[in-house]
Amino acid sequence: MTASVWSDHQGEELFGFARPAWQQQGACRGLDPNLFFPERGESVKEAKAVCAPCPVRAECLDYALENHEALGISGGLSGRERRKLGRTRRLKEAA
Repeated sequence: MTASVWSDHQGEELFGFARPAWQQQGACRGLDPNLFFPERGESVKEAKAVCAPCPVRAECLDYALENHEALGISGGLSGRERRKLGRTRRLKEAA
């Protein structure tokens, strides 16, 4: 699988998996996916700047947390930031 398969795909379904409807409204739609998966040590500022005003940022973040997405910027947070947020949410739910 190549990145171009993902970035060239404009439909509602990819490889037999339905995409959530909210993804159609994402500020990242149509952008190079590599922007959201920087190499170690590269800046994440540009990706986070795309996410900041996104109308579906909360949905994206919830999706990433629910699906345990460990890599890349999703919902405006890095994998490390999402793991920390996930732990915090689980602790609150357990209390």
